[in-house]
Amino acid sequence: MRTVFLGTSEFAAAVLERLAASDHRPALVLSRPDRPRGRGRRMAAPPVAERARTLGIGLEQPERVNESLVGARIAEAQPEVVVVCAFGALIKEPLLSEHELLNVHPSLLPRWRGAAPIERAIMAGDERTGVSIMRLTAGLDSGPVCLTGAEPIAAEDTYGSLATRLAEIGGELLVHALDLIATGQPPAFVEQVQAGVTYAEKIAPEDRLLDPARPASELERVVRALHPHVGARVALSDGTLLGVHRARVAAERGPAGTLTAAEGRLLYGACDRTLELLEVQPPGGRPMDAAAYLRGHGLPGRR
Repeated sequence: MRTVFLGTSEFAAAVLERLAASDHRPALVLSRPDRPRGRGRRMAAPPVAERARTLGIGLEQPERVNESLVGARIAEAQPEVVVVCAFGALIKEPLLSEHELLNVHPSLLPRWRGAAPIERAIMAGDERTGVSIMRLTAGLDSGPVCLTGAEPIAAEDTYGSLATRLAEIGGELLVHALDLIATGQPPAFVEQVQAGVTYAEKIAPEDRLLDPARPASELERVVRALHPHVGARVALSDGTLLGVHRARVAAERGPAGTLTAAEGRLLYGACDRTLELLEVQPPGGRPMDAAAYLRGHGLPGRR
């Protein structure tokens, strides 16, 4: 079956790789333009663009996907299905009407519609999440769903570990849906119920800051939800930010919002207990364990 694939993130790149290995290898891939990234702000291609080049698939990186020239380029590929996965831009008419569009969304819809479903599921302490294959419509992840796959969220799961498993599930579900369509027995689409709708808002700067007014268990989930791609942070007294890559809830209690040291351990006070910061990243530096940070920097303050 001829397909066109739209995606941007590393999650989408993993799904693209599975799709390319199937009988539905995309004739064309669309991704977002290259952007400055990292501390050096060097131009870098999105993961999907890099993967498409590696796979030898034709690639377009339009600034605006809904322009008529882009629509014409997609039409030239003559897709029977257009697949969308973590593309990062809203698909509008006439593309919505001109093609059958399947979206690979990493949540069990209608829970966690929106931009950051994996992160929000971990932050909320959900016991499970999953992937939904849905028809793309004008609403935000509100289209009918044809296939789902559930996945438990382990106590130690980070975004990185959970997203890897969900991408595998998403790739398999997508290929299965396309197999059914190709054999003339397409899966049934079921409209989403309105009960249980939640929205996974994009991760904002304030979401990254560990708020001492919240319980330590919530802060620990934030650290896991944002590792390794975004990163949680603690604001220091000099206005800089200390990155936090790994943490765990400690038995000790301490003043909320205060960083203390105990036998080489770095503790951050929350409203109930403390959060032990296991791996941190000083401003302009590299990640290191807490003991190494304390040896090299001493105990930081916090505003």
